[in-house]
Amino acid sequence: MLAPPPVLMVNCPDMATPSSPSQSAEDYLERIQELIEEKGYARVVDIASSLQVKQASVTSMVQKLGELGYLNYEKYRGLMLTEKGKQVATNIQRRHETLSRFFSLFGLDPETQKQDIEGIEHHLGAETVEILADLARFFEESPETLKQFLKSRKRGK
Repeated sequence: MLAPPPVLMVNCPDMATPSSPSQSAEDYLERIQELIEEKGYARVVDIASSLQVKQASVTSMVQKLGELGYLNYEKYRGLMLTEKGKQVATNIQRRHETLSRFFSLFGLDPETQKQDIEGIEHHLGAETVEILADLARFFEESPETLKQFLKSRKRGK
C-alpha cells in the first residue's frame, strides 16, 4: 500500500505580517476565493491557468501567502483560505463588484470595465469605494438624474 503524499502545511502565525498584502497577493487571494466558490477547491494549476502565469510563480506566491497567514496549502490537495485570507479576498471582491456596478451605469463595455477595474481597484481606499457605492446607489435610485448626466456628457463631446 502506498503512503499518502506528504502534506506541506504553510501557515506560520509567528512571522511578521504586513498591514496589508501586495496588489499581486490581493489578486491571488481574490482568484483563489473565486475558484473555491466555483469549483469547491483551488489548485496551483487552476490558479496559474486563470491568471496566465507559470505554476512555479503560483507556488512561490502560495508559499508566501501561507507564511503570512492568508492560506493553508496542502501539497497535492489544494488551498484553503484562512479567515484572514477570506477577509482580504472578500474585501477585494466587494471593491471589484462596486466598481463594476458603478461603471456599468455609464454604459462602459465589459472589456473596458475589466481593464479599468484591474488598473485602479488596488489603489482606492475604503472611503473612496464607499463613496462610489453611494453614488452608484444614488444614480440607481434616481434614473432621471442619471439620464440627465449621460445626456450632458453627449453634448460636451
